[in-house]
Amino acid sequence: MSKYTVLVVGMGKRGMHHATSFNANPKFQVVGICDIDQKRLDDAAPKLGNPQKGTDAAALARQLKPDVFCFCTMPHLRIPFLQAAAEAGSKLVAFEKPVALTSAEVFTIRDLLKKSGLKAVVSHQHRYGKHYQKVKEIIASGALGRVHTVYGSATGWMTHMLSHLIDYSCWYNDYTPATWAMAQAAGKVKFADNHPSPDYIGGFVQFANGVRGIYECGAGAPDQPEVGKWWGKNRIGAQGTEGFAEVLTNGGWRAVTKSGGYQVGEGAMNYDADMPPYIQEMADWLDDSSKVHQCNFEHAVLGAEIMLALQRSAAEGGQVALPLTSGADEQALLKSKLADRPVLVSFEQNKKEFGLA
Repeated sequence: MSKYTVLVVGMGKRGMHHATSFNANPKFQVVGICDIDQKRLDDAAPKLGNPQKGTDAAALARQLKPDVFCFCTMPHLRIPFLQAAAEAGSKLVAFEKPVALTSAEVFTIRDLLKKSGLKAVVSHQHRYGKHYQKVKEIIASGALGRVHTVYGSATGWMTHMLSHLIDYSCWYNDYTPATWAMAQAAGKVKFADNHPSPDYIGGFVQFANGVRGIYECGAGAPDQPEVGKWWGKNRIGAQGTEGFAEVLTNGGWRAVTKSGGYQVGEGAMNYDADMPPYIQEMADWLDDSSKVHQCNFEHAVLGAEIMLALQRSAAEGGQVALPLTSGADEQALLKSKLADRPVLVSFEQNKKEFGLA
């Protein structure tokens, strides 16, 4: 059986998750790894069958011409790697969320993918957790009646977490497009982070089917005291006329429905369990173009535009129409408009995480 060749760029934690899962799947062969840190490369290579190593991703791609170009790098690095994948003749590119930091970048990425014909996958892989899937199953069954609200909250800051919240709530709403967004934001400490963000952002989204989205991300988002792991205090769900169903990233799922009463189940984010199906769907899509990956770019970019519209609204005020029709630098807009006063937190632990303790 022939294998799809893979180049993985970035040998940090997420890069190793991807490379290890590609290496474990019989449909793939990791032929190259890349990082600017030589020690990371040297440590990773023996665990991955000793593929070709390099510190220049574009040069390595030109040499290896991989079927799959996967990069797990910081969010300001998107376009150069997508260009390298296209120039190398790759068939599929896989990269980390968020899609981009600005709508200007989103427009460039969309055009590049359309021109090159690259299939693209964005890593919203939490959806493979059994607790996320159980909530989707309940919503899709009609047990909530008419769904009128989807929502998500996370205490982690925006560029780490908001993309996840929006994508899974859009999944629960069958990826119906949004028509407008409106938000407020506070705090500038995390703009210095490698995932630059306001310390807190909260807002509303109107979807074309009448469903309302409600999102909070960062220092002001509510605690989920039943979850111990700070990065796992994420709640995503849906409310309907006859009940609700929601998932906690590290706290299982729960629901109340008219016919089923109160229901609860276990589940926690687990890369060892979530990554294999995420990787397998890439093979399925490469084998058969009709088997589109759940984490495809078209789904991810719906959420990316919502995330950027929320920032644009927080910076400029008022509602922002969707889809976006022009590119901008939402990060710069928001940073320039926010007051310098410290963010107000929702619970004590957030003081430490946001540099207030």
